Amino acid sequence: MPKETITNETRRWLEGALFFVLFCLTVPAANWLILNVGTVCTPNGPCLIPVAPNLMAPSGVLMVGAGLVLRDLLQRSLGLGAAVAAILIGAGISGLIAPLSLVTASATAYLISEFADLAVFTPLHERRFVAAVIASSVVGLFVDSIVFLWLAFGSLDFLAGQVVGKAWMVLFSLPLILFLRRRDEQIGLGPA
Repeated sequence: MPKETITNETRRWLEGALFFVLFCLTVPAANWLILNVGTVCTPNGPCLIPVAPNLMAPSGVLMVGAGLVLRDLLQRSLGLGAAVAAILIGAGISGLIAPLSLVTASATAYLISEFADLAVFTPLHERRFVAAVIASSVVGLFVDSIVFLWLAFGSLDFLAGQVVGKAWMVLFSLPLILFLRRRDEQIGLGPA
């Protein structure tokens, strides 16, 4: 029997659908984590996790860091329109998970940072995919951290932890990004 092969277009849509769903769930998951999971949960404040020695961050930081990379992968797979739709859907879903004050801070930071990420990633990704992911994620993680912390807690006390926690997720994603770039080059799969 002949072995069935998956076409590049099918591969793009399957991977894109996975990235779309995972990306849309990162902010609601982050909001849930901030309220429920941490090594320390402050009264009327966030649950915290260590992100480096003597450095704490609200526990949703890891999901947001992953989201910055997932948005880039989504855009590369399905295009700019799908990325914009996912940003709007993810912001809307977050309203179902957390209190209004956290949702407002989270959705505002998410919208601003993801569009900043998109603005950096879009002109770079066709020529320099890995550099585009890193540069756009760095911009996004700083913007998200500053806006979220200020709106949610009226303070930038956890800024260093937020930046480090999100940067860890970007760093951990690099093997996947490098694999996808090499694989796409080998099979002739370009960006959407």
